[in-house]
Amino acid sequence: MEERLLLQGISSEKIRKLVNFEHPDPHSILGLHPYVLKDKKGLLVRAFHPDAVSAEVILKGSNPCVMEKCHPGGLFAFFFPRRRRTFSYRIRFTFANGNQWESDAPYRFLPTLGDIDLHLAGEGTHHRLYDKLGAHLRSVDGVSGVSFAVWAPSAKCVSVIGDFNGWDGRLLPMRAMGASGIWELFVPGLGTGTLYKYEIKTAAGKLRTKTDPFAFAMELRPGTASIVYDLEAYEWHDSQWITDRDKQNLREEPMAIYEVHLGSWMRSNKDSTKWLTYRELAEKLVKHVKDFGFTHIELMPVAEHPLDASWGYQVTGYFAPTSRFGTPDDFKYFVDTCHQHGIGVIIDWVPAHFPKDDWSLRLFDGTALYEHQDPREGEHAEWGTLVFNFGRHEVRNFLIANALFWLDKYHIDGLRVDAVASMLYLDYGRKEGEWIPNRYGGNENLAGVDFFKKLNEALYGLFPGCFTVAEESTAWSGVTSPAYLGGLGFGFKWDMGWMHDTLLYFNKDSVHRKYHHNDLTFSMMYAYSENFILPFSHDEVVYGKGSLLRKMPGDEWQRFANLRLLLTYMYTHPGKKLLFMGAELASWDEWHHDNSLDWGLALDPKRQNFQRFMRDLGRFYLEHPPLWELDPYPKGFSWIDCNDTDTGVISYVRFGKKNHLVCVLNLTPVVRNGYRIGVPEKGAYAEAMNTDSTYYGGSNVGNGGLTKAEEIPFHGFKQSVCLNLPPLACLVLKSQNVCP
Repeated sequence: MEERLLLQGISSEKIRKLVNFEHPDPHSILGLHPYVLKDKKGLLVRAFHPDAVSAEVILKGSNPCVMEKCHPGGLFAFFFPRRRRTFSYRIRFTFANGNQWESDAPYRFLPTLGDIDLHLAGEGTHHRLYDKLGAHLRSVDGVSGVSFAVWAPSAKCVSVIGDFNGWDGRLLPMRAMGASGIWELFVPGLGTGTLYKYEIKTAAGKLRTKTDPFAFAMELRPGTASIVYDLEAYEWHDSQWITDRDKQNLREEPMAIYEVHLGSWMRSNKDSTKWLTYRELAEKLVKHVKDFGFTHIELMPVAEHPLDASWGYQVTGYFAPTSRFGTPDDFKYFVDTCHQHGIGVIIDWVPAHFPKDDWSLRLFDGTALYEHQDPREGEHAEWGTLVFNFGRHEVRNFLIANALFWLDKYHIDGLRVDAVASMLYLDYGRKEGEWIPNRYGGNENLAGVDFFKKLNEALYGLFPGCFTVAEESTAWSGVTSPAYLGGLGFGFKWDMGWMHDTLLYFNKDSVHRKYHHNDLTFSMMYAYSENFILPFSHDEVVYGKGSLLRKMPGDEWQRFANLRLLLTYMYTHPGKKLLFMGAELASWDEWHHDNSLDWGLALDPKRQNFQRFMRDLGRFYLEHPPLWELDPYPKGFSWIDCNDTDTGVISYVRFGKKNHLVCVLNLTPVVRNGYRIGVPEKGAYAEAMNTDSTYYGGSNVGNGGLTKAEEIPFHGFKQSVCLNLPPLACLVLKSQNVCP
């Protein structure tokens, strides 16, 4: 009879839901509650464990209070008469085998999320959602522990599971925070390093075990558990970099990006199957990048992913740096070291799609929560992945908060957004009948467009020194125009057309190049329509496409000459630069994610010559403002002659604010003696760069280091120079009238 009195006011249906893991608010039954028992006012403690045979309330300095078992399903209670104020206590459960388990009671604490948090999350505008959802170390009422929060609106019940409760989903059910769809629980006594997941009972009554979408750390594959981690413990030393970064106008600054796959850039000397750690990479990679004049490192996705062969592009832990190379603090150390040495860090970010692994985002609460229900909207059959539902407020908030998270917690400088085209077009990669038109009957993904605008507005508003880069392969207009002017709002766009056309041209034997001259010159027809980055990325040196060196035609000497010419053309063309790792080594083999770059190539004399060239090219780019300070403006470039198809020569001027450079490219293996071009100024021009130098492995054809302009009108200029053009080479001439 006493047991029934301890459950008065609670329906049998609510009790049934609690013991069957279906109650959306276990705190309404469990924990500490004001109570009246036999006309006596006081406080009642209830606790639940389905396997316990007895339970006790443990008070500091008092004898244990034996609780009544008021339901056979494992519900216990104890009444404290005349108590008015809440107090701290622990619960000790005893089991049939005599074992005991004692812990602080999680159901005596108030929610750790407020109404404003829930409101902002619901409307999709909580830019710091990562501070609320996920697992956070907290002290509540003087008790240390971890607060958990997860979005699962269609779940019947959600529970926290882990080593701390034997991965038993019956023991720590969470409470639903109203109509927000968010579930919350503070668990005392847990700390950094705790492994956990969520067990979700769906509306159909099925149990699903899921990793935390907001987990800050995750197990190394094949493990899939989330890990509690303190992101506030690391002490940064890059304040000067951040201050200087926020003052820059990157469009008028040099940007030479080194694209890196961390798992295959370099492996351990002792064991070629062992990765370097983030801290080891910080020491070696930063030195290498500085040596070759790069300004930024772009990392292929560092977010956690289960499959090495996906290169990181199938993400399962959006808020967790991959554990392959160390801890989150180790990754912070890597970024911090880059910044202290003047190197910016860009990461590839993948909001377009996610994999179908059942322990991750797919059907998270038993419904298509992050994805679309209809496969015509929600699946990339070619990639075997699911598409985010950009039209859902909470999903959009998840992705935008994730983008901001990397800039905030890891001081990342830029995000290169992968597969943008797939997010802009509803029919991307789909045949007729496999996609659903938008409300106007078109193929534009209106929700995707709106997502990009909101993303870039938030990012540039909150982190004005940071930037976004779109990997967008179509002619979509206004990718880098501000959102308020109707654009998508990106800072930069990869010039995929330039990359395709340039490689198509250079792949041709020189005797055929005159028929493809337009491939090399067409890029200037649209060069100022966007803020472009010129990429030779990982996609061009994998899956049978061959390395850059192997793409070049001719014998070995010509291949190296062509490669020097190709890269000098890239560095003197308007736009920022991106090279995939290994290009500076003139690798013969194409890239494979399981193998280190062939660092033994550095011992080859031909590669040593080539690396001298790459170091000089990198320094030359940084030291000559005409190659970058007017990048965004048409006045920074002028053709001298782009029509000499028969001899295979192009020439142009790069103008800076104080000086200019004249670039002449001979795209054939034939030496051109007495070749005349017009130049902007009278006086002497120094041969500032000659890619045919013997120092680089060339034939040393040139002009003695200096040439003087003659008052002979040519190419629309009042003066001109007469040059000896080396074979398959570029000459860069610098006016001696004004210092750079």
